[in-house]
Amino acid sequence: MNHLDFEKPLEELNEQLDKAKQIGEKGKVDTSKLVAEIEKEIDETRKKIYSNLTAWQKVQLSRHPDRPYALDYIRHLSGNTFIELYGDRNVKDDKAMVGGFGTMNGQSVMFIGQQKGINTKMRQYRNFGMPNPEGYRKALRLMKLAEKFNKPVVTIIDTPGAYPGLEAEERGQGEAIARNLYEMAILKVPILCYIIGEGASGGALGIGIGDRVVMLENTWYSVISPESCSSILWRNWNNKEKAAEALKLTAQDMMELKLVDGVLKEPLGGAHNNPEKMFQTVLNDAVKHLTKLQEQNSEERVSNRIAKFTSMGVYQEI
Repeated sequence: MNHLDFEKPLEELNEQLDKAKQIGEKGKVDTSKLVAEIEKEIDETRKKIYSNLTAWQKVQLSRHPDRPYALDYIRHLSGNTFIELYGDRNVKDDKAMVGGFGTMNGQSVMFIGQQKGINTKMRQYRNFGMPNPEGYRKALRLMKLAEKFNKPVVTIIDTPGAYPGLEAEERGQGEAIARNLYEMAILKVPILCYIIGEGASGGALGIGIGDRVVMLENTWYSVISPESCSSILWRNWNNKEKAAEALKLTAQDMMELKLVDGVLKEPLGGAHNNPEKMFQTVLNDAVKHLTKLQEQNSEERVSNRIAKFTSMGVYQEI
C-alpha cells in the first residue's frame, strides 16, 4: 500500500507488523501477542491521524493512488452490467471521459465519469483524467440519449481540471463546458453527481450540474487547485497548504456553504481502505435520491434544479 507523508507513523507500524508475522512464520515462534499489540496500535494511530486532517491533507488523500476511480464505482453500482459507449460523433473518443448504460437497483441508468489511470501507461492513455472538448460533447450526447429514453443520469466526478492545452482551446473547450452547464440545467431526467476525488474548476462543473450533488468525505471541490492558487498569489507552490485552507474546498466546507447536497462518510483511512464498503455507501445513497426524484415530474425537477444553482453565491444591487 502507498502511504502519504502524514501517514508515516502508519507505514512504520505496518512494517513492524509484517516483520512480526514473518518472524512467527519462519522461526515458528508464537508472536500472536505482539501482532495483536501492533494491530491495536495501528488502529489507535489511524483514528488519531484521520480525526483531525487539514484541508491540504484531504487534498492529498483525494489524490491517493490507491483510491478507487470512476470505472470502479460504475462497475460496482451497475453490478457489472455497464456497457460503455464511445465517441462524440464529431472529433474522436475521449478516453478521459467514460459513459454508458448500466442497471442499478433494477433500472437502467446512464453512467458518466472522468477516469484516471491506475499506472503510468494508463494515466497517459486517460490523459490523467483531464477531458478535452470532445469528452464533454460525448458526455452531453449520452445525457441526451438518456433523456430520449427517460433514463436517469449518474455522473462520477474526479478530475484535476479540463485539459488546458492549445488544441483543446482550438476545439472550443470553454464552449463545450458552457453548453453542458446549460443543457444539464434543463435536462428532463433526474441527475445525480458524485465527487469521488478531485473536483477542479470547470472540468468538474462540466458534468456537475445535478438535482443532487454529493461529495465523499475526503474530496475537494473548488474553482482552482491549491497549487495553482499558490502559484498565482505567491508565484510558487510553497504556500499550497495555506491556499487549501483559504479556498474552503473540503466536503465539510462545501456543505456549510450550501454548495453541495450531502457528504458521504468514508471508511477510516479513506475510500481505498475499504472500497467495497464505499461502493455500497454510494449505491445506497444513489438509490435513495433517485427514488425521491422520480416521484417528481420533469418540470418540477428542472425548476428545482435551476432554483438551487441560481440561489448560490452572494450579490448586492447598487
